[in-house]
Amino acid sequence: MSSDSRLVYSSNPALNQKCPRCKELVAACTCSAPAPAHGDVVAVLRIEKSGRGGKTVTVIDRLPRSESYLKELCTELKKKCGSGGTHGTGADGGFVEIQGDKREMIRAALAKKGIKTKG
Repeated sequence: MSSDSRLVYSSNPALNQKCPRCKELVAACTCSAPAPAHGDVVAVLRIEKSGRGGKTVTVIDRLPRSESYLKELCTELKKKCGSGGTHGTGADGGFVEIQGDKREMIRAALAKKGIKTKG
């Protein structure tokens, strides 16, 4: 099954099981994924302006899809940078957006946690 399709019906009972916390199918569940070791993650940093009214946003991309991991990392980076932000999942994995051009602060904070960065 490709990643951009969603299971509608299956006669296989194993594919029809739902996660008790998020009520999504177990195959599509993101809440129960364990947080990876920080050494396994290589985050990609980039700056975006398009579609944001000229405002600059620092995006940390290609993070694990674990909701709890993304929420914890986003909260820590927002406090460290003193600005707002959000988190979510995309095609390449999880991402965190921090308002402003905070690449150097984010790079230093991720290095302290043992997360490698590119960009």
